[in-house]
Amino acid sequence: MKKGFFIALLLSPALALASGGFSWISAIIHKFHLPVAEHILTFALVGTLIILGGVLYRSKLSKVKDIVIPDKGITFRNFVEGYGTFIFSQCRMVLGDRYAPVYFPFIATIFLVILLMNLIGLVPGFIPPTEHLSTTFALGAFSFIFYNIKGCKTNGTLNYIKHFAGPLWYMAILIFPIEIISNFIRPVSLALRLRGNMMGDHLVLSIFTDLAPFLVPIPFYLLGLLVCCIQAYVFTMLTMVYIALAMPHHDHAEHANAH
Repeated sequence: MKKGFFIALLLSPALALASGGFSWISAIIHKFHLPVAEHILTFALVGTLIILGGVLYRSKLSKVKDIVIPDKGITFRNFVEGYGTFIFSQCRMVLGDRYAPVYFPFIATIFLVILLMNLIGLVPGFIPPTEHLSTTFALGAFSFIFYNIKGCKTNGTLNYIKHFAGPLWYMAILIFPIEIISNFIRPVSLALRLRGNMMGDHLVLSIFTDLAPFLVPIPFYLLGLLVCCIQAYVFTMLTMVYIALAMPHHDHAEHANAH
């Protein structure tokens, strides 16, 4: 109880500043007159943290004699490898055993980037980059370009375009434009869903922090943590589904029969 009160006391000045609209990134931009938007600089900060985490993991792994044996207790290495195991299991579930190792690096990266961009908004004085439509649309466009390029490479460009027409040639004139429109709406829906949920979550947290800046609103932080994780997971799962749909259909049929 005393420990929680002490933490709340330490956080109270930052919470008070954040409730008044203050952010650390905007202060840095104004201090050094940087010609960059706040959400872009926060995005760069998240990317830097991920790179530093990767370097730290590799340095710790280089000191391990047998990488098959995990560390004892809760360590940074075990945390990273636990994350990798979880993401790889999700890749196998959606993409199958053949494509899971191929797309695991992309899926693991995009989930981690979105999750950390969401979570940084829970830190007093930081605004999540995913609250801005330009960020979420860039993520949606990146996912859209990635799975379409992979679909063209795996199937061949002509065959990939033909699969939008459906299996029945006499229905192609109706199915093809519907599928094309649906395909181009995907990055927009990904962007709007992520941005809307994160903006709403940050707005609720800001309101309750403003009402009680010197008393940490723990329930709303826990709710915000849940929203951050769910939205990163939903974006990543939909991306994996789009990748799976872009792959040759006979491979999915074989995977389904194998199970």
